[in-house]
Amino acid sequence: MRDKRFPKPIVEAVHATQIIGIRAGMRPHRFIGVWAVVANGRVFVRPWTNRPRSWYRVFLEDPRGAIQVAGRTRRVRAAARRGERLLDAIDRGYREKYSRPYQRNFVRGFARPRRRAWTLELMPSA
Repeated sequence: MRDKRFPKPIVEAVHATQIIGIRAGMRPHRFIGVWAVVANGRVFVRPWTNRPRSWYRVFLEDPRGAIQVAGRTRRVRAAARRGERLLDAIDRGYREKYSRPYQRNFVRGFARPRRRAWTLELMPSA
């Protein structure tokens, strides 16, 4: 079974936006800003930290959540992703999208093995 994908306008908005809002899980709380990239027409995020109460950990416990992009809130589900070719494409996405000098340190950090292992794909949820 193939995973659902976001419509092209949403994917394009994620690609064009430096920071999207994300809310992990179904408990009410604020949206926080994260860097998201598009690779192979799909939307991916990586956390900078893996603390017990991080949005990443919440998604591992409850894959439902929401994003804010293009002025709208969209329900999502998150799933861990692996595979060297896919992770390499996501690394390229970070390098190309976040290419300003002050972003380079973070881009290098997102390419480290531990953060690559924390890669999540965001998909639309009903």
